[in-house]
Amino acid sequence: MANLTYLNDASVFWNLKTRYQAKLIYTYSGLFCVVVNPYKRFPIYTQTVVKIYLGKRRNEVPPHLWAITETAYRNMLMNTKDQSMLITGESGAGKTENTKKVISYLAMVATSGKKSVKKVSLEDQIVATNPILESYGNAKTSRNDNSSRFGKFIRIHFTAAGKLAGCDIESYLLEKSRITQQQEVERSYHIFYQLLQPYVPDLKSKCHLSDDIYDYSYVSQGKTTVASIDDNEELEYTDSAFDIIGFSEQEKWDCYKLTAAVMSKGEIKFKQKGRDEQCEPDGFDVAAKVADLMGVDPEALLKAFVKPKIKVGTEWVTKGQNIEQATNAVGGIARAIFDRIFKWLIIKCNDTLIDPTMKKSNFVAVLDIAGFEIFEYNGFEQISINFVNEKLQQFFNHHMFVVEQEEYISEGIEWTMVDFGMDLAACITMFEKPMGIWAILEEESLFPKATDKTFEEKLKAQHLGKSPPFAKPQSKTDKNAHFAIIHYAGVVSYNVTGWLEKNKDPVNDTVVDLLKRGSNELLVLLWADHPGQSAPPPDDAKGGKKKKKGGGQKTVSSVYLVQLQSLMATLHSTEPHFIRCIVPNTHKQPGGVEPPLIMHQLTCNGVLEGIRICMRGFPNRILYPDFKQRYAILGGAKAAQEKDLKKCAQIILESTEGFSPEKYKTGHTKVILVSLHMFSFSTYEAVQLETFEEMFRLYFCLPSVDKIETSDEGNLIVHGKKMNSFVHVKFTH
Repeated sequence: MANLTYLNDASVFWNLKTRYQAKLIYTYSGLFCVVVNPYKRFPIYTQTVVKIYLGKRRNEVPPHLWAITETAYRNMLMNTKDQSMLITGESGAGKTENTKKVISYLAMVATSGKKSVKKVSLEDQIVATNPILESYGNAKTSRNDNSSRFGKFIRIHFTAAGKLAGCDIESYLLEKSRITQQQEVERSYHIFYQLLQPYVPDLKSKCHLSDDIYDYSYVSQGKTTVASIDDNEELEYTDSAFDIIGFSEQEKWDCYKLTAAVMSKGEIKFKQKGRDEQCEPDGFDVAAKVADLMGVDPEALLKAFVKPKIKVGTEWVTKGQNIEQATNAVGGIARAIFDRIFKWLIIKCNDTLIDPTMKKSNFVAVLDIAGFEIFEYNGFEQISINFVNEKLQQFFNHHMFVVEQEEYISEGIEWTMVDFGMDLAACITMFEKPMGIWAILEEESLFPKATDKTFEEKLKAQHLGKSPPFAKPQSKTDKNAHFAIIHYAGVVSYNVTGWLEKNKDPVNDTVVDLLKRGSNELLVLLWADHPGQSAPPPDDAKGGKKKKKGGGQKTVSSVYLVQLQSLMATLHSTEPHFIRCIVPNTHKQPGGVEPPLIMHQLTCNGVLEGIRICMRGFPNRILYPDFKQRYAILGGAKAAQEKDLKKCAQIILESTEGFSPEKYKTGHTKVILVSLHMFSFSTYEAVQLETFEEMFRLYFCLPSVDKIETSDEGNLIVHGKKMNSFVHVKFTH
């Protein structure tokens, strides 16, 4: 699309719409491959299609995700440089499906050849990670029945000969709030609903689960079934995936038990204790089941929730909790356990996905992460994902600058380049600088008396009126929004309610200490990096202060920023390829198009930003043969007779009024023009063609026309004494 003669928003949308309705879901736009979700299965991912794209250049075959994958794979082999594929889009746009297609293509074309009857192939293991990660990381949202609620960066490693050597996975920003809360039309993570299915015998009895999902308030606040998902069948896939990847029976059952414990925790209730502000347990049955699943004493567990120990000076004292505090503590532990299970699953998958007998040379990485989000209510999760996308857009802009620079150099054209990556610098600097948004959030999270209000006031005092991207709230849907940020994709108004609590993500240390001493081996492993409350004395004996540093009190934002820094460093060391996924309509209707929705996404995922960058330079590029065929009429006989295509283009440009040298450049193979002047060019062409048609009508009846003939290409060529200047000009019907 970046090569369209008239490059603007409308032509980009029309091109995408026309291709989509013709069942062409892949379209190239400059460096982007734009994918529109078809909402139906197309037979374009078969072995036959693999053969079409195998060994072909991108411009030799129709647009396809596999053409990009093949390009990345071949570039890795030829240049021995790591490759990355950045797949972004809204929920329901098809990011995860396209990620799976990339992995399956690479598994098919780069099989290691090491097949064994006893041992599962590496390719099968890589594909088998999907059911596990989808069960624990995917959920139904309002837009998508199988939405990934985390970002993932998958590195697929190859040997020097291009054979598959394994893969590893990193995860980002798992949506923890969904574990204990869902909206009315949404559902929690799939695994909770799979555990109540009959496929695995004894699963419910071993996990102390009933048959009714509504017995578990944490996971039944929204939808409990999804029409497009068979939970029993998905449990079958999940269970067999555990076996394929190489989990032991003990590990698998511990994982199931802890997952069941998480969903059961919502039924641990508390009641007021007499007239005190303290609470006490309201029943022991649920707590006994949960404690059994976690391998701890039920009475000790309940006591830890209602009377946790805290350190005052050098002594430990118990602090009574009210109902709200105890209930929140149970939710905090439930979310923390599930989050740690998920991270452990990824570590276990990584352990089995690397073949130690094969030497790793290079990798092709796939980044599957949520795109820019502008919702009716934008909170902590939105600002986190939007900052990631701001960084990724800066990365794309900088890469496009490098590619543009290479294009001008290859064409032998001198032009002062502007690094487009600097366009986003102001917004990113506002987040990252000392006393920037992240620094203030971190500081307030560690300050005991800080509140959402003090956080808001500090942000405004530091940035409102001082940082250009920081603005007053402009939301029409959230009247209580506190501030707005001018991102590349638009203005987003944010609401800071609950940010400090979410960032601190506190857990009850007394409960953690109990879990660390339990009999569930997996649970002990999950909390190994947390000091609990039993660990400090030995550290104190050694003299001290090291205890605090390893204290597990890292905030969510600090961990996330370290991950993001590592991700960006990895991406900068690779050759990137960009895939943008689009939701065409909100009704999941094949062929249906909603223009405002598509334009909003093209803005948010940077496609229009890429076009804006194109238009700041010389976006219209026409090869010399095409230029001569189309515009030779403007240069008259002199242009028609000139055999040297570059000189011919120069004649045409010089003989057209209003074209000064700064409005165009002539390279080795093409003419490049500033976009606005394409319009005036076509106006000249239209005027000349009208004159030509009038002359043609006039001379058609006169003897001065020697002959009219049709060339092999179907062009009409007119020869005549009074039309010498047009003898070799092609006039096409």
